[in-house]
Amino acid sequence: MPRAFQIRPLRSGAATLYIVLGDQLDRQSPILGRLDSGADAVLMMEVARESEHVPSHVQRTVLFLAAMRHHALWLRDQGVRVEYVRIDDPANTHAFGSELARAVERLGAERVVCVEPGEHRVRGEIEAAAVEAGIDLQILDDTHFLTTPSEFSAWAKGRKQLTMEYFYREQRRRLGMLVDEDGQPAGGSWNYDSDNRESFKKTPRPRQAIEFEPDAITHEVIQAVAERLPGLPGSADGFAWPVNREQAVEALDDFIEHRLGRFGPYEDAMWTEQRTLYHSRLSAAVNLHLLSPMECALRATEAYEAGMAPLNSVEGFVRQHIGWREFIRGVYFHEGATYGDRNGLDDDGTLPDFYWDADTDMACMADCTRSVIEDGYAHHIPRLMVMGNFAMLAGVSPQAVRDWYLGMYTDGVDWVTTPNVVGMSMHADGGVVGTKPYAASGKYISRMSNYCEHCRYDIKKRTGDDACPFNTLYWDFLIRHRERFRKNNRMAMMLKNVDRLSDPQRVEITLSARSLRDRFGVTRAGT
Repeated sequence: MPRAFQIRPLRSGAATLYIVLGDQLDRQSPILGRLDSGADAVLMMEVARESEHVPSHVQRTVLFLAAMRHHALWLRDQGVRVEYVRIDDPANTHAFGSELARAVERLGAERVVCVEPGEHRVRGEIEAAAVEAGIDLQILDDTHFLTTPSEFSAWAKGRKQLTMEYFYREQRRRLGMLVDEDGQPAGGSWNYDSDNRESFKKTPRPRQAIEFEPDAITHEVIQAVAERLPGLPGSADGFAWPVNREQAVEALDDFIEHRLGRFGPYEDAMWTEQRTLYHSRLSAAVNLHLLSPMECALRATEAYEAGMAPLNSVEGFVRQHIGWREFIRGVYFHEGATYGDRNGLDDDGTLPDFYWDADTDMACMADCTRSVIEDGYAHHIPRLMVMGNFAMLAGVSPQAVRDWYLGMYTDGVDWVTTPNVVGMSMHADGGVVGTKPYAASGKYISRMSNYCEHCRYDIKKRTGDDACPFNTLYWDFLIRHRERFRKNNRMAMMLKNVDRLSDPQRVEITLSARSLRDRFGVTRAGT
């Protein structure tokens, strides 16, 4: 039976090999204006190592490979010669470096060109392979992004603090987005966060996000992944992600028409077994470059100008794409290849098993981790204020958390995962991304969700067998790090509350937190 995806190995050589990685599926890629369709070729590689160096959710792996195959066929239709290595190719060595070396030798390439990879490790593999092969390597700026690493470093130079809000305002002015002729913000404010913290009073009924039935190519990928990588976490059942440009645009249209209008007020809200609410679910498509951040932001501003969506919703969505996303990538490259190894709070605890199986009696953690395990998705508040918050309060190793986030989310790419986890969720980078840790007790979760209504723990209690674990761990976190944060003005009020505790209360909290870590399997060195 013929394959749905068929790209035969090239029969003639290539003067230049242009590498296209799985998160660079951009139809406006800078390589397209450079390659000679008669003499050059694009190299695309499905390698098992990218799903094994951290345990990759099966839907993440399927999404990357299915999107790559669709993009390869699109390239071929544009007249581009494509050398494509399948994950089930018997000759596949399953690493970028060795596959590049094999392609260079087979095709007699004299030069390699690639767009800046989104991971330092991958760039290192490609550079090492080029040196070993003795050929020239050129790395191009990724024009999918709105700011180059060098431009971000120029902005960051001399600043004591890299504050995203200031970067975002400059982006708005530079791009002319939601500003008037004088460069002042539409509506008179740069940021509408204060309007975007509403919680639901009753069960929300948002329109379900559009889903895409896997086509024949995606079904082939699902089968190949099951055979070649049978031990990946998660399941491909229910896979419904957009895998090509056309589907991604349809998903963007669906969000703009049906959910953008209420995105702002409820972007921080959570609700039991409702994973999308009014969020876009577009981050995976944008991170794979099926959509550009600029087109997403422009579509939202057009909706505002047409009276289809309020300013607070549109500004929040625009900020995600031209502000936070660009800022995080800038931090990743500006801070360098060792950034992900930072551990500013000296945490070394093991990641609890319930991150892998959702088997926990904490209602919030069970629902949020189940969402990731089943779907490879959770919006930014469960990521930060539930799963990330718990890991930081419990003292889990930031590298263990980083690896879980990178592999378990369909939108996981190192440039975005590492700063968001090491910097924001775990506050392990010494304050580069955030001036204070995003530490919160169970009261925050109670305020923004209905999880506590379905939980066996008492949100009002700080210690005891039925006390909310977030409360116990939050107070223990503040006690443990009292001296570390005593000069942080943004922590002053929280630390004053710690100072009001009596010695017996502190001992009780400390012992209760130690008991919780033992019960949840957070094993720390020296304990």
